[in-house]
Amino acid sequence: MRIDLHTHSTASDGTDTPAELVRNAAAAGLDVVALTDHDSVGGYAEARAALPRRLTLVTGAELSCRVGGVSMHMLAYLFDPDEPELARERELVRDDRVPRARGMVAKLQELGVPVTWEQVARIAGDGAVGRPHVAAAMVELGVVETVSDAFTAQWLANDGRAYVDKHELDPFDAVRLVKAAGGVTVFAHPLAVKRGRTVPESVIADLAAAGLDGVEVDHMDHDDAARSRLRGLAADLGLLTTGSSDYHGSRKTVALGEYTTDPEIYGEIVRRATGAFPVPGAGG
Repeated sequence: MRIDLHTHSTASDGTDTPAELVRNAAAAGLDVVALTDHDSVGGYAEARAALPRRLTLVTGAELSCRVGGVSMHMLAYLFDPDEPELARERELVRDDRVPRARGMVAKLQELGVPVTWEQVARIAGDGAVGRPHVAAAMVELGVVETVSDAFTAQWLANDGRAYVDKHELDPFDAVRLVKAAGGVTVFAHPLAVKRGRTVPESVIADLAAAGLDGVEVDHMDHDDAARSRLRGLAADLGLLTTGSSDYHGSRKTVALGEYTTDPEIYGEIVRRATGAFPVPGAGG
């Protein structure tokens, strides 16, 4: 089985619609794909309706969190999307995305970048506006060559010159809320140092004690040393280890299925979940 547990659609900051994403996942030879848009479950219905035969859909989300002044992302799988407390927190984060993006546009303008809010809003479309949309506007203007090039201290990385904070969950609350909604939690790309500061291992240990299920190890932003370090930490803490593409369509060079999760780990995630179940493809 080929299993990719971290992808994004136009419901947040990917370039594939949810229907295109599941069709592309099947074409890439995947057996299982997780839709994990940022703080959003808005792509679920379209993805389900278009789900090809022999492809299984795992519903999820990537939750925006912050601890000790450091931003981090929490992957949540197979939770009940209608659980009210978690739904309310997701809405708070989404509501803060527009003023945050406007703030980044203003900072870029102060730095001499002629980006406009109208340009960013056009790129975002109906998706949950975020940094990749601002970065894509910078690419259009020729300020940077790729979206990834905008995620530096010079521009949009955490604590970068044009970075603006947004409402984010405490990760311990995120673990609690996802668990209460019957879901499973995995700390996304925990050692992605190119994105800015990362949380210390002591916090990961505390999260594990609080019920964190796993850490994302095989990821494009982790080098071999980071992966080895995370595998050792996960073994010490009894955490699951996953691998995922973090696919965003044309906004990133990584391909669907470029990094994958072991089938036994996937089976354990499904076993632990009680809020929702994987959706088998019916030839949509």
